[in-house]
Amino acid sequence: MLLSPVALSLSRLRARGKEPDALLSGPMLGYAEMTETVIWLQTRRPVRVQVRYWKQGDTAHAHLSEIVKTGPESDHIARFTLSGLDFGARYDYEIFIEGERIERPYAMTFQTQPMWKWRTEPPNFKVAFGSCAYIPDPPFDKKDAPVSGNPWVFPVIADQNPDLMLWLGDNCYLREADWLTEAGMRYRYAHTRAHPILQPLWAKTHHYATWDDHDFGPNDSDRAFRGRESTFKVFRDYWPNPAYGTAETPGVFGRFQWGDIDFFMLDDRYHRSPNALSEKYPGKTMFGEGQFKWLTDSLRESEAPFKIVANGNQMLNDFNQYEGLNRFPSEQERLFDFIREEAIPGVVFLSGDRHFTELLKKTVPGIYPLYDFTSSSLASGLPTPGPKEIDNPLRVPGTLVYGRHNFGTLEFSGPRKERVMTLRCFDADGKDRWRHDIRASELTFPKSGIK
Repeated sequence: MLLSPVALSLSRLRARGKEPDALLSGPMLGYAEMTETVIWLQTRRPVRVQVRYWKQGDTAHAHLSEIVKTGPESDHIARFTLSGLDFGARYDYEIFIEGERIERPYAMTFQTQPMWKWRTEPPNFKVAFGSCAYIPDPPFDKKDAPVSGNPWVFPVIADQNPDLMLWLGDNCYLREADWLTEAGMRYRYAHTRAHPILQPLWAKTHHYATWDDHDFGPNDSDRAFRGRESTFKVFRDYWPNPAYGTAETPGVFGRFQWGDIDFFMLDDRYHRSPNALSEKYPGKTMFGEGQFKWLTDSLRESEAPFKIVANGNQMLNDFNQYEGLNRFPSEQERLFDFIREEAIPGVVFLSGDRHFTELLKKTVPGIYPLYDFTSSSLASGLPTPGPKEIDNPLRVPGTLVYGRHNFGTLEFSGPRKERVMTLRCFDADGKDRWRHDIRASELTFPKSGIK
């Protein structure tokens, strides 16, 4: 009899003499709006699950969610959409399986966003982000693989108490036995999601994700990958993002707002042309025409002082010899032309992939300085940048971090017309490696101002 990915994980635990409770991974917080949030979890076997939640300090008025039955048809995943919440509130919660409370030794709390726009100044908040989270699995790992799989950065992120975390791809690493079948993909996602070191972070921080090659398919994979539809389905099951693509264009891209800041999560795989395709070939693209139109329309519509465009690959690096938007120069120039011609203020890029961290600053004629904050890796290999990049002239001095697992944070503060974004990099020991402040007023066109 073939075993499901969850059943396979359970059988391996039993083989080691362990009989864990029914909760395999999570609870994990997904998106948070002003009156709604989502809680995701996965069980080891078919069970009935329920969430009990209450505003902090008010257990007398606790609420119970509907009961969700997990089973193999849903990969034993339960997703709870909690609506009708008070805005700007903190809630505690707990999980019940078959009527019994599941004990966990860490905080389980979520929040809703404040309703501020016509009432107060915008809220201050903190975002953590990173990429490249390789969790070892010896039967599947390459011999002498150039990855360390050190997951100890995750408690350090949790200690920062970010309001939300952005996962910028390679959030797990599909191995060659995984990407050939949907069952293999589900096993890999479940295995990574269930790592004990991740559970406290899942339980108290709201998570948003996009992908890159390793959680999409093989290394450097693109739209020709035969498992594209399967991996798209699995990703949507495991990441409760608020939106996926548009009615016309599928993909893991989407937009959300936290406070007064807009976040644009891009999909650099589903519609991607092969990297090696000649620029002479019409329509060579990283994003596809539908996603590109969505991005430009969304940037044009946004009134946010900072518009955070997050992608798996780097967006500005002229010296990247591997994967980046520089391999798609026509599309990169088209994006720059749009920002210039439409005078779009406040665009800042985030990226991952590279297994080192840096802040790039690029001068494009007719545009304010463009920044790309690359953060990598969370728990993967730690190579030294190549000779053409070690002294990258686009890099902001002092921002290169390699040989250490690390993550980035963005902190937004100040009144609505004087917003400041503070960029910081922390290593796995919690050491603050560098800091860079950007004022919204620096990222404007003449006479555009800040709305």
